[in-house]
Amino acid sequence: MSAENRSAGAWLRSRIPVDEQALTAIGSEPIPGHLKRWWWCIGGTPAYLFLVQVAGGILLTFYYVPSQELAYESVAAIGEQVRFGWYLRSVHKWASHLMIATLLLHMMRVFFTGAYRAPRELNWMVGCALLILTLGAGFTGYSLVWEQLSYWGATVAANLSAAVPFVGERLAEFLRGGPTVGQNMLTRLFVLHVGAIPTLTMGCIAIHIYLVRAHGVTELDLPKKERKTFPFFPDHFLTELALALFLMFLLTCLALIFPAGLSEKANPLETPEHIKPEWYFLWAFRWLKLMTERTAIVTQGIFLAAIVFWPFVDKWLRRRNPRSEASVAFGAAGVALLLALTVWEAFDSIP
Repeated sequence: MSAENRSAGAWLRSRIPVDEQALTAIGSEPIPGHLKRWWWCIGGTPAYLFLVQVAGGILLTFYYVPSQELAYESVAAIGEQVRFGWYLRSVHKWASHLMIATLLLHMMRVFFTGAYRAPRELNWMVGCALLILTLGAGFTGYSLVWEQLSYWGATVAANLSAAVPFVGERLAEFLRGGPTVGQNMLTRLFVLHVGAIPTLTMGCIAIHIYLVRAHGVTELDLPKKERKTFPFFPDHFLTELALALFLMFLLTCLALIFPAGLSEKANPLETPEHIKPEWYFLWAFRWLKLMTERTAIVTQGIFLAAIVFWPFVDKWLRRRNPRSEASVAFGAAGVALLLALTVWEAFDSIP
């Protein structure tokens, strides 16, 4: 190495002091052998899809106009006039669907393998926060298109907010930005989608990764002779890289075969006869139809609280019976309920 290169390297190391031994230790960290199977380490998939969402979303905001009069037209222009705009919008759409699906699968894996138990209770709660933020990103994202689904979905969301006990009216007024759904609400949805939700999501991801690093990965209960490990770099890194390339291939195929389209522009004077939310809200839509708004909001809140604080419920159950696996039964019943409500709503009153 020449003297010039050595001096340049020394200058860079003095300005960016990096502990090379620490980096080497991170790269050679042993990973439990069962994580070579994709479904055991599916958490990296929604994290990568989030990065795809951020990159594509930044490009889309260059052309999107958060105006009640021009939002729909700007989205149409992205698909018809901006070079590769249709591809960006389609990838953004499908990445959001896959992110929600893989995040749900990851949480189910964690739940049914008991990986939320001590000392990982807090990380489970952070994961629940990530799921809520991801669903919020999905809702605010399709609301920005300002088509019929967007407008009436926003109207339903505002009405449901008003049904929240004690703070409902104030919450609904804040969400709408006034007495009716219009420009102010669109502006708030835009700020939530491109600012607040991504910022909170990045913070939760940072905390989530830190806690995983601090507590380590949950290992399977195997005999010591069968406990194999492999290094993080290059083995696990290359696996994640291959998965990222596959996801981009899959997203491109979905964008080409099922490109994002547009329905009718939002019309406050015309209530659609048949309109349904995205698949990840179908269960909630059916739940609302089975009872009054206030009852539905309260019961859904209780259901959500049970999921968030389940590690402590599980601890109480296992204290009473150390060998109890009641959590598996409760989890299976919860998944079956949500799946049944989703399928029921999906196939009910098909136009």
